[in-house]
Amino acid sequence: MEEPLALHPVKLYVYDLSKGMARRLSPLMLGKSTAGGTGTAPALHKDEFFYGSGGISSCAPGGTLLGPPDSVVDLGNTEVTEEIFLEYLSSLGESMFRGESYNLFEHNCNTFSNEVAQFLTGRKIPSYITDLPAEVLATPFGQALRPLLDSIQIQPPGGNTFSRHNGQS
Repeated sequence: MEEPLALHPVKLYVYDLSKGMARRLSPLMLGKSTAGGTGTAPALHKDEFFYGSGGISSCAPGGTLLGPPDSVVDLGNTEVTEEIFLEYLSSLGESMFRGESYNLFEHNCNTFSNEVAQFLTGRKIPSYITDLPAEVLATPFGQALRPLLDSIQIQPPGGNTFSRHNGQS
C-alpha cells in the first residue's frame, strides 16, 4: 500500500509597503480609497520567498527589514516537496522572474506570488491584490505618475538572493 503524500501549508505574507500612506493619500490622489503599496511573498517549507529588482530572494518568514507581515492569507496546502519547489523557483529565477524583468505595475512581487500560488495550490492570490495596479493606472493621477513609478525598483532588504546553489537545495 502506498503512503500518502505529505501536505505542506502555503501562506501568503501581505505587506503594506507604504506603511499606511497609500491608504491615507489615495482618496485625495486617486479619488477613492485603495490598499495601495501592497507587496506579497509566498511562504512554505520554513522560508518566505519574494521577488524584486534583485530577482528571487528568500528569508525566514517575516525576516525582511519590512518586519512582520500586515496579514497572512492561507492559500491552502500543497503536496510539492521542498526539493521540487526549489527546482521550480530556480527555473523561474532563470526565466520569467529575473531581476531585470521586474516592473512595478506589470511584473512584480504580486505577479510572482500569483504564479507560485497557482503552481502549488492551483489557485490564484486574492484579486484585491492583483487588480490594484490596474485600478491605480485607471486614474488620471496614476497615469500622470506612471513614468516615475515605472522607474522604481523594489527589492525588500533582509533576504538572500535565491539560487539552487546557495545551500538551499
